[in-house]
Amino acid sequence: MRFLFVHGTGVRRARHEVLFGRVRDRLAARFPGATVASCYWGDRFGAELSTGGVSVPGVRRTRGAGEDVLATAPPDIVPAQWLLLLTDPLCEVRVLAEAGWETTGGFTLPGVRSAGSEVLGLLAGLPPAPDRSDELGALLRDTGLFDGFAEALERVAGSPEAARAGRNATEDGHARELATALARAVVADALAAAGPEADCTGDERDRLVQLVVTRIGGDARMPGGRAAAVLGRLALRVTTQPVLNAWRGSITTGSAPFVGDILRYQARGEALRELLRASISQEPESTVVIGHSLGGIALVDLLALSAARGEPVPDVRLLVTVGSQAPFLYEMGALTALAPGEGLPPGFPRWLNIFDRQDILAFLAEPVFPGDARVSDHEVSSGQPFIPCHSAYFKLDAVYDRIAQAVVETR
Repeated sequence: MRFLFVHGTGVRRARHEVLFGRVRDRLAARFPGATVASCYWGDRFGAELSTGGVSVPGVRRTRGAGEDVLATAPPDIVPAQWLLLLTDPLCEVRVLAEAGWETTGGFTLPGVRSAGSEVLGLLAGLPPAPDRSDELGALLRDTGLFDGFAEALERVAGSPEAARAGRNATEDGHARELATALARAVVADALAAAGPEADCTGDERDRLVQLVVTRIGGDARMPGGRAAAVLGRLALRVTTQPVLNAWRGSITTGSAPFVGDILRYQARGEALRELLRASISQEPESTVVIGHSLGGIALVDLLALSAARGEPVPDVRLLVTVGSQAPFLYEMGALTALAPGEGLPPGFPRWLNIFDRQDILAFLAEPVFPGDARVSDHEVSSGQPFIPCHSAYFKLDAVYDRIAQAVVETR
């Protein structure tokens, strides 16, 4: 048996090698003896801004909470909290800086550092580039956050908000809560800096916070304290719009391929589909094709167009789409292969569609092809908000477990 991985939008050579390496190793562990190959198309068919993005308004990423605050509630408080933190990494620290704590009568003697100042000193003393032998350094590299960690550390430790919160934290309990808020701010800042290149699940994000917390005198068991509770309530009241505003510049200029690849494919997708056909047909054995994001769109188009012509792509045993927009394009009448209302043609293979509801680039396939037993949806969760969740699928055991189950079911 053979697996063929097709990457998604915005992926270029270096990122592809990391992503495919992970997919290859995970599938090989579950299917010993299977061939795992990849169809890399980013350099040949990917988009770029020919004039450097001069058409994009507001290219500088802001860190404020934004001006458009609506009442749409994200369904999960933890991703909602991190949505705010990605927009404004210091928001929890700012709550502690402005509101302070109710004291129990303790005070700091002249010339003696407060409990909060000790935390700030430890934060400023963290190594900006932890070695790979250190769990923190290894995890930062594995999640794509290493390059932005030093600047995140510097921004948070040197912020006026952290200084004020440190002065307010006169007791040990205050200091532990401050340590948690500071650690979350550093990780959020690094995530924001990584943008679409972040490769981090919710569990990995939380582990990074724990590692920083314990090194600056906090309690890793404390989930976030009062500041997190305040921000959690606020998070359930705000829309994703501030985050989308904040990320617009980085997505459409520095990360133009993230959106541009989809647009370019819609205009000139035939050559990519022919490359996929050649890659699938390269080996005469049963193949499971796995498409992430735009890769899933192209595979659906290829398989549907070929089947409709009475020339199904040979030996495709199973189609897996992960975080794909194909069902949404079908609904809008923008899917190349099928018009709205058209069913999947005879000869189209079984289709497993995997999605994370926090991923605004992932859509359901079952409801748009009702009654077609070949189509099934499966939900997973990385615990991350958008954008990081769109890149986190292939770190989740649940993704590979469901693929393995589908392979067994197709035998």
